[in-house]
Amino acid sequence: MSVLLFGVSHRSAPVSVLEQLSTAESDQIKIVEQVLQSPLVTEAMILSTCNRVEIYAVVDAFHAGLSAIGQVLSEHSGMSMADLTKYAYVRYSEAAVEHLFSVASGLDSAVVGEQQVLGQVRRAYASAEANSSVGRVLHELAQRALSVGKRVHSETGIDAAGASVVSVALGIAAKQLGADALQGRTAVVIGAGSMGALSAAHLVRAGVEHIHVVNRSLPRAQRLARKIRESGITADAVALDRMAASLANADIVVSSTGAVSPVVSLADVHHALAGGNRDEVTQPLVICDLGMPRDVDAAVAGLPGVRVIDMDRIQREPSAQVATSDTEAARSIVAREVATYLAGQRMAEVTPTVTALRQRAADVVTAELLRLDHRLPDLDAAHREEVARTVRRVVDKLLHAPTVRVKQLASSPGGDSYAEALRELFELDPTAVDAVATAGELPMVAGGLDVSAETGSAG
Repeated sequence: MSVLLFGVSHRSAPVSVLEQLSTAESDQIKIVEQVLQSPLVTEAMILSTCNRVEIYAVVDAFHAGLSAIGQVLSEHSGMSMADLTKYAYVRYSEAAVEHLFSVASGLDSAVVGEQQVLGQVRRAYASAEANSSVGRVLHELAQRALSVGKRVHSETGIDAAGASVVSVALGIAAKQLGADALQGRTAVVIGAGSMGALSAAHLVRAGVEHIHVVNRSLPRAQRLARKIRESGITADAVALDRMAASLANADIVVSSTGAVSPVVSLADVHHALAGGNRDEVTQPLVICDLGMPRDVDAAVAGLPGVRVIDMDRIQREPSAQVATSDTEAARSIVAREVATYLAGQRMAEVTPTVTALRQRAADVVTAELLRLDHRLPDLDAAHREEVARTVRRVVDKLLHAPTVRVKQLASSPGGDSYAEALRELFELDPTAVDAVATAGELPMVAGGLDVSAETGSAG
């Protein structure tokens, strides 16, 4: 079994396609359940963020597994398989491992080096674990990816150089608002989830004077508003249906709700502008739409005095990029971690063969000692025990070198051939080896096949 990744991200598709693939949390669970209906898929996890939708699955067969996953995403998005594969990328085994490590490290983000994706990977894994859709393979892979991500952020400058999507958006907004930037401004944060809280924290640090927290669930908005007030900034909670009044006196709006359709309509903004008292040139309303799909009706960008900053704009911003030296240092860590992880997986894969071999030797020793008992029934217990210890020592010494060496050789690419040779030389029963592997729930062997070309995408 190997890990198969089927994904679409900001690197392979425009925002409009990502919007079609965007999923609510309840739908993500359904997608994973549908993928697992295939008898060839044993584990599955979905990573869905504002910039990517990726399904990681443990499959028994590559092409059949790929077809099953693609079909589920096609049905969910309403896109044909032909259209979907124009924008999709596929990673298999070793390449899937490398990709997830890079994602967790922030190397594949729209804003290179941002930390939010690490939390998103953690939540994706936690959700899959809670719904029992991951087993030993994806458990170990996800845990190692999280560890690699933490290491990259702590050991390189990518953390300091790589800004979050929120900070880049607010940097652009500050330029739009002029010399005063965000100091003393009034802000509206739409969405009280993790991104909303992050947006509020950035706004507080930027020196805004007041924050309106708008959310469908008023209690959640109240909790975030209370937390903002603890920072010394005035804040209030607003129900979503009363949002227009808050927009009327706002300088900047940051929206990140995770809703599947726009929550800020053309009418909302039009009425807010009509009810406010602002100069369209010197006092524009700047809206940062961080939702995926979009939180703000696309027509809003055409209103006079409104500046909309969306994900397309953020991705083009130079500040979204990290210094080359930091990127290279991060990629070097990822490469070493991938090699170490795969070596460990290959060594683990040979363990059932080694265990089966030692069990076979133990069975032979036991059988021979029984035969000795029949031939020399008068042999006293002390002598029999000494003979038994001697035989076992001889067998252990003979097996020590080949079993240690086969584990070392197995850690290199193509190392599974050594385990196969061991099985042939000692005539090990394949069912016995499989029984040991099943009992131990051993992780995958990653063979390393990058098949992005098969999808027609550069990934």
